[in-house]
Amino acid sequence: MLQGKKILLGVSGSIAAYKAALLVRLLVKEGAQVKVLMTPAACEFITPLTLATLSKQEVGVHISEHGSWSNHVMLGRWADVMLIAPASANTIAKMANGICDNLLLAVYLSATCPVLFAPAMDEDMWLHPATKANVAKLLSYGHRQLPVHRGELASGLFGEGRMAEPEAIVSYLYTFFTGRPEGQPLKGKTALVSAGPTQEPIDPVRFISNHSSGKMGIAIAEALAEAGATVHLVLGPTPKETRHAGVTTQKVVTAAEMFDACTAFAPQADIMVMAAAVADYRPRSVADKKIKKKDDEMNLELEKTADIARALGASKQSHQLLVGFSLETNNEREYALKKLNDKNLDMVVLNSLNDPGAGFNYDTNKITLLRANGQENQLPLQSKQEAAREIVSAIIDMQHG
Repeated sequence: MLQGKKILLGVSGSIAAYKAALLVRLLVKEGAQVKVLMTPAACEFITPLTLATLSKQEVGVHISEHGSWSNHVMLGRWADVMLIAPASANTIAKMANGICDNLLLAVYLSATCPVLFAPAMDEDMWLHPATKANVAKLLSYGHRQLPVHRGELASGLFGEGRMAEPEAIVSYLYTFFTGRPEGQPLKGKTALVSAGPTQEPIDPVRFISNHSSGKMGIAIAEALAEAGATVHLVLGPTPKETRHAGVTTQKVVTAAEMFDACTAFAPQADIMVMAAAVADYRPRSVADKKIKKKDDEMNLELEKTADIARALGASKQSHQLLVGFSLETNNEREYALKKLNDKNLDMVVLNSLNDPGAGFNYDTNKITLLRANGQENQLPLQSKQEAAREIVSAIIDMQHG
């Protein structure tokens, strides 16, 4: 979402400096070019080496480093935006009053780009009249302040002063560059997500199912809700669940129930993500009593279940996006592309059981995103939450592109 954007990240001396590592990683994953500046105090909380490794750029701490004393002028002209996160009370005070006693502040005073800052301090410091006056000054300069969060603070108290989380900062930057609602690029959109397995009964005791936990589909539902969508989750039988306020869950058991729930909701959906592991076959007849063990063998006659993704693809409207999943063990890309074309999908998410750490029940996944327009994006092994954000990022790109 931030492809090619030049972001100059200033890290000041706050315990929240440790979050800069995740912030840099997320920005780089979004396609941004990131250069990091640190105050000497920030180096007490996180090393320049860590941020240099993640950004793949030298990290500036002292004004005499990296060639010329005038390097601070070039850095200030290079960036599309200067983001100071965390911005400590001390650094905010110096920015407000034009004090220039370290490289970060020298670059700040030389910057010709917009400046954003994410405060981080204890609640009493945040509420102090001096801090309020300094923040007001920065706002009067045309700078933008990221929201301060409530929560547990380094002092052990609970209150205002926490730095915005890295994911929220990335969303804020997306809004800054695109003009779309803050952190809500899918605001006003309705999404349908299927997740989990189905169970196809043989008798009152036994059923046919699979190892799906529903973790991936639930993560996608939550990521869509974080992006502003109103999400309807159709969830198969699994102990996993979501309590996200933006997600409404409808629980089902069988493939037929999931088909009915998805096709009934589909006409009102802008985005449809079919992440459930739906049974392809079910017993043709279900015994009303437990089948007793008699012979050495038992034969079950199976029939095909209705293909939910195919049905949604056949009735898909021009404004709707349909995403399917393809879990394979061989000829992975070939089968995924066939599914993409045969079912009229806009994107298929391919993952292979041959990849360690991917597939059912893991907390991680390794996926490839294949779009109908021919774009392909192979992603490394990552948490299912991170994979979900990648999928939603691709959905946002398709929605607005």
